[in-house]
Amino acid sequence: MSTMDGQDTAERVLRLRMTLLRPPVGVQFCLQRGRSELLDAAVSIGGDISFALAMRARPAETGKPVRFLGPFTQGPPTARFLYVCSGTCAGQHDSCWTRRAKISLAAIPWSLFKEGCASPNAGLEVHIAGCARDGGPACATVPLLSGGWNVCVLGGAR
Repeated sequence: MSTMDGQDTAERVLRLRMTLLRPPVGVQFCLQRGRSELLDAAVSIGGDISFALAMRARPAETGKPVRFLGPFTQGPPTARFLYVCSGTCAGQHDSCWTRRAKISLAAIPWSLFKEGCASPNAGLEVHIAGCARDGGPACATVPLLSGGWNVCVLGGAR
């Protein structure tokens, strides 16, 4: 679907994979959906941990960020992000950690979004450091590694 001026207005589904590199051993991590639903909990055993999901989006006005939609998106429409929770925030009641890592979606332009939706097996992936400077789980707004979001081939997602 497009407008009279040729702008693409079709809503699409994008599959994402986020990988935490070398998170601290013994800490539980999960995705946050909505205000408090926790999904895909995994306890770190020293290797990388990946989370996969699918979300809807539609183009915004020229020069504005992609408009991400759905229960995984957090924040205002122009600055959406995802949460990866750890420790007690991830349901690990005996943890000394209570943290959430904020993964920005704002750096995904419409052209990269369309590439990530180009085929049924396509998606976007991003890597973040699993540990913060203090040795605990990553938290707050985390830097995106390896150049940020990249097109990749993915399996199934939520």
